[in-house]
Amino acid sequence: MSAADSQILNDKDEEWIVADPVTKYWDKSDFQFQEETGKIIGLCMEIHRYLGKGFLEIVYKDALEYECIKSEIPFEREKKYVVNYKEIVLPHHFYADFILFGKIIVEIKSQSGISSDHSAQLKNYLAVSGSPVGLLINFGEKSLQFKRFALSK
Repeated sequence: MSAADSQILNDKDEEWIVADPVTKYWDKSDFQFQEETGKIIGLCMEIHRYLGKGFLEIVYKDALEYECIKSEIPFEREKKYVVNYKEIVLPHHFYADFILFGKIIVEIKSQSGISSDHSAQLKNYLAVSGSPVGLLINFGEKSLQFKRFALSK
């Protein structure tokens, strides 16, 4: 799905594959870009080990940008996407925290837990952007939390 003809998706409309270290019910073959997402999660673990929890999201974003530069991982920060609604483009846009490797959306949080609202937000970002895989990363707990999302095809 291209950004030009994207729609906001409801869970009923598409089947999502969601993976996190807690559920482990997914098959790795369901996920594209295993190597790339593994590198991203590794960088985020390094950031969390060094900084711990308690900072605002912007601090973790700055650290991830530094790690991407240091690791020579291609990235775009705060990439702007338009949102189509019926036959119009809405005047407000969304900004993906990061696009890494040119195809993986990374949404950064620094809160107590990952909520269903965070998951819905990332699913919509994936739909609008046309990106095949997204990572939801939460630095707000004692241990790094993450979930991988991909649209099942």
